[in-house]
This record gives sequence, structure tokens and C-alpha cells, in this order.
Amino acid sequence: MNTANLQLAGVYATLAALISILRDKKLLSETELERLLAGVEGSLMADPLRPVEFSHANVDAICFPTRFLRLALQAASEGEQPSFAQLAARVGLTKPDHDQAALPLV
Repeated sequence: MNTANLQLAGVYATLAALISILRDKKLLSETELERLLAGVEGSLMADPLRPVEFSHANVDAICFPTRFLRLALQAASEGEQPSFAQLAARVGLTKPDHDQAALPLV
């Protein structure tokens, strides 16, 4: 695996922990966090400035961090602590249909 990918895995895990703390300390509700992340994913998917030659796989790669964080938030709210690999696999199973807008992962 590329070293940059390994570093990003650490960043995603750190961001997931920060999001959980925001929820646990009631700085943002789970609904607010989910709405925020869903909005980011929707913006990423609908970016009018994205090069038209980007494939669906490219768009999925761009959306991976947000989808990962949404699933991490959902898992944490259910008392789960899945590993990076487990969450990454779930992202692959919950990708929205590219003919539709971003769908909730919950």
C-alpha cells in the first residue's frame, strides 16, 4: 500500500474519534453531524467544477473520507469500534447508485 494511503488511514481514524467526541460532549448532535457529513458528500458528488473525465471510481475515491466518517459516526452511536479496514469495507458496500444523489448511509 502506498505510504500516503497509510497516513490517510490514520487521519480518517483521528477524524472519526474527534467526531465522536463532538457528539459525546454534546457540542454537536448526531443528527447535526450526519447532516453536515451528508451535505459534504452531496457537494462532492455534485461539484460542477470537477473534471468531466473523472470516472465513477474517481468520484467514489473523493467521497470515501466522508462516507467513512459517516459510517464511523453510525458505528460509534451503536457502541461499535470497528477497525479502519472494517469501516473501509463497509464504505464499499454502501456506495450510492451513481444514477441518484448521495443517499444516507444510516
